[in-house]
Amino acid sequence: MSHVYNKSYRLKPVLSTQNIVLVCMGWGVLALLYFLLFSAQIPTQTPQGIEELRAEWYIIGTNIFEAIAYLGAGVLCLRNWRSQQIVSGRGVWLAIGIGMLSFCLGGIFFGYTEIVLKEEPFPSIGDIFFVITYLFVGFAMISALLSKRINLELWQWMIIIAIAVSGSALAWLISNQTSSAGSPVADWAVKIAPILNWFYVVCDVLLLIVATTLLLAFWGGRVSLSWRMIAAAAFSLYIADMWQKYATTSIPEYQSGGILEVFYVWSGVLFGMGAVLEYDASLSRSRRDRGRKRN
Repeated sequence: MSHVYNKSYRLKPVLSTQNIVLVCMGWGVLALLYFLLFSAQIPTQTPQGIEELRAEWYIIGTNIFEAIAYLGAGVLCLRNWRSQQIVSGRGVWLAIGIGMLSFCLGGIFFGYTEIVLKEEPFPSIGDIFFVITYLFVGFAMISALLSKRINLELWQWMIIIAIAVSGSALAWLISNQTSSAGSPVADWAVKIAPILNWFYVVCDVLLLIVATTLLLAFWGGRVSLSWRMIAAAAFSLYIADMWQKYATTSIPEYQSGGILEVFYVWSGVLFGMGAVLEYDASLSRSRRDRGRKRN
C-alpha cells in the first residue's frame, strides 16, 4: 500500500501545472529554432531546371512539430472536459479539444498529400478536418464570450473595431491576389478551392475579432490568464493562415515550411497552455470554496 502511495506521490510533481507549461514553452522554442535553422530553401537540379526546394526531412519535421502540438492541446482540453470543477464550462473545452484533434488529423493528411503523394495539398481530405476545427473552436470561443457579461469601455471597443477592420482588409487583399501557377489539380478541387478559401478567410477574421474581445473582456484575474493564452492562439492561427494564403498565391511552386508557419505550432502550444492554466485555476478555486464551507 505504501509503495502505491509513494509511486503516485512521485508522479504528481511530474504532471504539475508548472512542468506541463514548461514542456509547452520548450516545444514552442524548439519549433522556432528548427524553423530558423533549417527553413532555408536549397538549390536543386530538377527536370525543369534549378529550383529552390526545402529538404523533405525538414518538411516532415515541421509536420511532426505541428501534429504533436495539437495532439497535446487536444488531450489537455479533453482533460478539462472531464473535470467537474472547470470554471468555463465542460462543453467549451470539449469543443476546443475536438477542434485541436481535428487540426492534428488535418495536418497529417495535408503532409501525407504533399510529401508522400506529391500532390497539391489544398484542397485535400485534410480540409475536412480543418473545417471541423474552425467550427468547433469558433463555437467554443463564442460560447465562452457569451457566458461572460461584456462591459467594455469605449477605447476597448475602438481597439476591437480597429483590429476587425485591419484584419478584414489584410485577409481580403491577400485572398484577391492572382494565384501563381502551381501543380495541376483535379476539376473538383478547382471548384471547391474558392469556397474553402473564403470559408477560411471569414473564419480567421471572426476568430480574430472574438479573440480580441476575449482578451479585453477576460483581462485581470488568475482565471483570465488561460483565456489570454486562447486569444493569443487565435492570433497565431490568423498570422499563419494569412502567411500561407499569401505564399501560395504569390510564390511560384511554394512548399510548406516557411518561417512564419511556426505560428501554427505556437497556436497549438498556446491552446494547450490555456487548457493547463484553466485546469489549475479551476482546481484552486474549488479548494478555496471547500475551505470556506468547512470554516
